[in-house]
Amino acid sequence: MERLSKAIITLKPEGRKASDIETTLTQWFQSIPRNLFKSFTFDNGKEFSNWKSLSNQHDVSIYFADPGTPSQRGLNEQSNGLLRKDGLPKEMDFNEVDQNFVSAVADKRNKIPRKSLNYRTPLEVFLSYNDDESHLFSLN
Repeated sequence: MERLSKAIITLKPEGRKASDIETTLTQWFQSIPRNLFKSFTFDNGKEFSNWKSLSNQHDVSIYFADPGTPSQRGLNEQSNGLLRKDGLPKEMDFNEVDQNFVSAVADKRNKIPRKSLNYRTPLEVFLSYNDDESHLFSLN
């Protein structure tokens, strides 16, 4: 979730271990311009335990929401709900889908105009201040 444009960026790691998350994020970071994103906010799951390595390797600040306070990540929680409604239900077995499917669901959501963005789409807003960085929205 990119906060200014409300664009949803989805990545599908191989598993839920910290090393899987780190590998996927490192691959993604290598595909984007350095310093495009200045910070990330994670929840307190053990899958994010390699946060120091990610922060140091990619020069980003990493923050954590306080435990039990999803309101600190409200935009993320709302977006998760929209993605669930659009084809990624909570009970879905993510071993059965690939990155292209997950990206397609997010892409659909990124092309819907939002009142809070002056009826522009998240993708339009994101690209308006990041030239042509549409490749950021998937790891292909």
